Amino acid sequence: MDASKLNWLSATDATHAIRDGSITSEQMMQACLARVREADPQVQAWTYLDEEHALRQARARDLDRSEGRPCGPLHGIPVGIKDIFDTCDMPTEDGTALHAGRTPSYDAAAVASLRAAGAVIMGKTVTTECAYYSPGKTRNPHNPEHTPGGSSSGSAAAVAS
Repeated sequence: MDASKLNWLSATDATHAIRDGSITSEQMMQACLARVREADPQVQAWTYLDEEHALRQARARDLDRSEGRPCGPLHGIPVGIKDIFDTCDMPTEDGTALHAGRTPSYDAAAVASLRAAGAVIMGKTVTTECAYYSPGKTRNPHNPEHTPGGSSSGSAAAVAS
């Protein structure tokens, strides 16, 4: 499978490829990170992304698989989290300066469920301030003169780009 095209796989196809061993979670993450590096300077969908942290998580999922530990339905799949959902290992700032640098000590239930299913949390996507007020920095990937609008602008733009 062409590693440069892995980020274009659907979650279902990527899950099958990781499960059958034709690709690794690390390879999938590398492809997604390469796409972010390419597109995000213009789109600005991500508010927090630590590539090494994402790769460590992906390698841990690969180790789980190679050592025969149970794999969840999203095993090794990269996921971006909207910056209103708490994550214990990265900042949750709710798109507002009021919460700058806030790193919760626990995961939101949705994030905990994703991790339990084997997903790899890439980072945090931009949200409008407190998921309600002024738009964030994100640009529409199909027309950078416009905002993608809405509180999930970063998430939408990350997927669209």
